[in-house]
Order: sequence, then C-alpha cells, then structure tokens
Amino acid sequence: MIEVRPGGRRRIDRVLAPDYVRGLEELSLDQLRARRDDAAQEETDLSYLRRLLHARIDIVRAEQERRSTGGLRILDQLAAILSDNALPPARGSGRHQPLEPSRAGEHRRQAEALVGNTNLSDVGSLTDEKLADTLEDYLEEETSVSTRRREVQQVVDSFNAEIASRYARGVASVDELLAAERARED
Repeated sequence: MIEVRPGGRRRIDRVLAPDYVRGLEELSLDQLRARRDDAAQEETDLSYLRRLLHARIDIVRAEQERRSTGGLRILDQLAAILSDNALPPARGSGRHQPLEPSRAGEHRRQAEALVGNTNLSDVGSLTDEKLADTLEDYLEEETSVSTRRREVQQVVDSFNAEIASRYARGVASVDELLAAERARED
C-alpha cells in the first residue's frame, strides 16, 4: 500500500501534502510549472508501477486459467499474455506524459516484494492457495496505486488550471513563454 507520510521527504509526500496546492495564485509561473512538473513525474512513476502490477496480475490470472482448462504452460503463452490488453482503452485523464519513470528499479522491487520470496518466473510451482493470495495482494496494491495516481492527477490538474487561467486573463503571455524556451535552448 502506498502511504502518504505528512512531512515526509518523498515526492509523493510533498505532492499530496495539502499545502502543495494552496495559494497557487501567489506562486510565480515558474514555481507553478516546477510543482506541476514534479507532480507529473510522480504520476508517471505511479503509472509505471501500475503497469508492472497489471502485467503480474495478468500472469497470475493466466496461470489460474491454465490450471482450470489444462491449457499451455505460461512460458509458452507469455508474449500473448503480456501483449493482450497492453494498451487498454484510455480511462481517466487520458493524458500523454512524455516523461520516463524516474524510479523504475524501485517499483520493480516493490512489485516483487508483494509475493515475498516467490519468483513469478515459475508460477506453475505455486500452490493454488499461494496463487490466489498473490493475485489478491497484487489487486489490493493496484487499487492503492490507482487511488494515489488519481489524487496526483488532481494535483496536476490544479496547476494546469491555474496556468491556463493566467493565460486566459492575460497575466501570462505565450510570447514570454516562447522567449524563455528559446533562451533555455541557447
């Protein structure tokens, strides 16, 4: 479960702290963008962890299905398992994030830790009970990750709304943005 620790040092602790989105109108445009980008990176990391969990859920469910129908070994169908529903229809924000996960290794370890010392490379060796427990753990973690991801998306949306509002009111200028971008590139 992803817990948010008040006053914690992790990015998720900062991004989901109530004061992170308070007083947005008082922040400079650069501060707004920096906080928004920080939250967007957290969203990307949570999305990555969620995808890892979905892959593991698919593997466990495929093994359960194989046991009930006597189908092919998981290894023989792994490519199909992982490609089925690889890009499900977009739900939620449907936003494109051009960011890469910043903590990929940490997320992989977190997903693997859910099944303790069990290695999913040989799900066929798990008992039916251990397989069911593993699936339950993954589903519970996926629910937690999805909940936190939606909360972070709301934070990103708050920053985007404030930025858009400034452009709509003429407080911010696209010309200034483009000039700043050009200056950064030089």
